[in-house]
Amino acid sequence: MKVYAYARVSARDQNLERQLEAFRKFGVDARNIFSDKKSGKDFDRLNYNRLLARLRRGDLLVIQSIDRLGRDYSMITEEWRRITLTIRADILVLDMPILDTRERSDSLMGRFIADIVLQILSFVAENERANIRARQAAGIALAKQNGVRFGRPNKEYSPEFLQTVRDFYDKKLTVGSAAAKEGMSRSLFYYHARKLRSAL
Repeated sequence: MKVYAYARVSARDQNLERQLEAFRKFGVDARNIFSDKKSGKDFDRLNYNRLLARLRRGDLLVIQSIDRLGRDYSMITEEWRRITLTIRADILVLDMPILDTRERSDSLMGRFIADIVLQILSFVAENERANIRARQAAGIALAKQNGVRFGRPNKEYSPEFLQTVRDFYDKKLTVGSAAAKEGMSRSLFYYHARKLRSAL
């Protein structure tokens, strides 16, 4: 039997270290720890697929929490069953020790209880994400109602730049000479000139 671990965060600026440290404390060999910095919306994850290719019957997969397998109820339960029923490996969820198939795989009642707990927790995880999205949407709507603007502020153009753009469109300047006059690359000047064309 080999012990593997899988860590995932959904964005590049999130830190994997908390999950990796938990695996090291559990005793997982560093060579058997796989991680991805990618959304859980699908299974197009390079290192997760490498892990599954190595996972064999009787091996143990350690994860920090069930939502590392997927982002919603159906994905989590489907992946759980693929690992435990198709591959026939065991899973241990560190932050929910009741989800440890090693302790319950020897009895029908044990598997039944683990399956019910998994489904409840998967539903709770998906429901919490839905609530977070709803709260974010409500917060954004309220902020907009109060005059808060989102996104990049509109660029302020100097009168001199506007005149250069007019001269460009009046064919008094080439794109190269207009860009040089403004100290820009040709592509950057043309980008801003196009944005201003309808306003001139």
